[in-house]
Amino acid sequence: MIVDNDLLSIQQARILAEVAHEAQKKLATFPQEKLDEIVERIADAVEEHAEELALMSYEETDGGKWQDKLIKNRFVCNQVRKELRGMRCVGVINEDPQKKITDIGVPVGVIAALCPVTGPVSTTVYNTLIAIKSGNGVIFSPHPGAVKSISRVLDIMIEAGEGCGLPEGCLSYLETVTKSGTRELMNHRNISLVMVTGVPGMIQSAQQTGKPVIYGGTGNGPAFIERTADIGVAVQDIIASKTFDNGIAPSAEQSIVVDSCVAEDVRRSLRSCGAYFMSESEAESLAALFIAPDGQRRKGMAGQPAPVLARRAGFSVPENITVLVAERKYVSDTDPYYREFLSPVLALYVEDDWMHACEKCIELLLHERNAHTLVIHSTDEDVIFQFALKKPVGRLLVNTPAAFGGMGATTNLFPSMTLGSSSAGFGITSDNVSPMNLIYIRKVGCGVRRAEEVLGQSGHTGGHNKAQVNDSNMAQVIQQILQKAIAAIDDPADR
Repeated sequence: MIVDNDLLSIQQARILAEVAHEAQKKLATFPQEKLDEIVERIADAVEEHAEELALMSYEETDGGKWQDKLIKNRFVCNQVRKELRGMRCVGVINEDPQKKITDIGVPVGVIAALCPVTGPVSTTVYNTLIAIKSGNGVIFSPHPGAVKSISRVLDIMIEAGEGCGLPEGCLSYLETVTKSGTRELMNHRNISLVMVTGVPGMIQSAQQTGKPVIYGGTGNGPAFIERTADIGVAVQDIIASKTFDNGIAPSAEQSIVVDSCVAEDVRRSLRSCGAYFMSESEAESLAALFIAPDGQRRKGMAGQPAPVLARRAGFSVPENITVLVAERKYVSDTDPYYREFLSPVLALYVEDDWMHACEKCIELLLHERNAHTLVIHSTDEDVIFQFALKKPVGRLLVNTPAAFGGMGATTNLFPSMTLGSSSAGFGITSDNVSPMNLIYIRKVGCGVRRAEEVLGQSGHTGGHNKAQVNDSNMAQVIQQILQKAIAAIDDPADR
């Protein structure tokens, strides 16, 4: 019997969305304490299988390092879990007795989640924990290149969650994955929010659903080494970040912009940390491995070690080489080194001063569709402040490795495996996505003033005159309300 996978996937999407909708109604009645218990049980179950899942995802995707994938899996099960403890996401989450205002956290409903091939296990676990923590159902569409490992970790979490009282159907996934099925899932009437993490090819389809979209998109932005930086530490941070999981981490640096007066020191430090500076012909051969003549990305290159990439490009480097560096002068559509390679490859740009470096960083960010992370290594607070004010980016990291700072490991940003795109990008948030991005807040306000006070009806006047005064006051109040409403409509921030 011939099976049409597209039709099968579409049918599965519809069934899963219907079941999840009913199951989430039950989950929405759970108190925060019960949701926390389920989250703890799920994290415990994943932690028991962390190494197995790391090996499985490495073998299936053929990219990165299984040891680093294990670190990410444990990061989610430990540091993320600790951060989630004590957070209140549903029910009463805030009270102001003086103003008599109460905030009620309400789950958005059922989430459709797409996870990447670059971090299939850790991202799937993370998105599950924050969805359940905030009382939401979640249906995953696994990446076709990581179906086995994503399905395996979801089976582990489903068994653990349902064993602790999670309503059946609140956590599920497409077993037959096709683009048609994924689109059907995202467009289904019972889906309230779409979360796209590291799957840029589906962002347009997600936007066309008309639903709120959280987009963890293009990450790898530039790192600027300013003249006041500790050069040795800055370079060590960049190398550590770019070699972690062989450059797959979404916030890892793609390029370095250097103040010209310290350029030689930076080159020397890079070489001492295992960097290999490619000739122009070698750089062109390497770029051709990643980007086809039509501009499309080639598969199978992400997460490969530097010596392997060099051999594939037709030149050899010592086995202890950590990253491949291409020195560039200009950012151009014809030069692919501005693009996200997701591998231990760096472009190096030299600029005369921090102002020119600022412009270069903006060029790089805009060319790569508003990359969500930028790093600056500097001790000049004014320069750091100017970078923070002017860059079209979701997060600015200061004096820290991008891969670790972006995910909240070496910074106090919320520990997250889903990093929102720039506010000028495609999603509804630039946050390190947390459970608070998966709820809406119901405001409860108690009356603290009488209507007569608002309408200005205090004082005593004669019958006819009083009526005229009241009419005049009422007209003024209505006019003020209309003016405020028009102003609010015209304010882009309120759209």
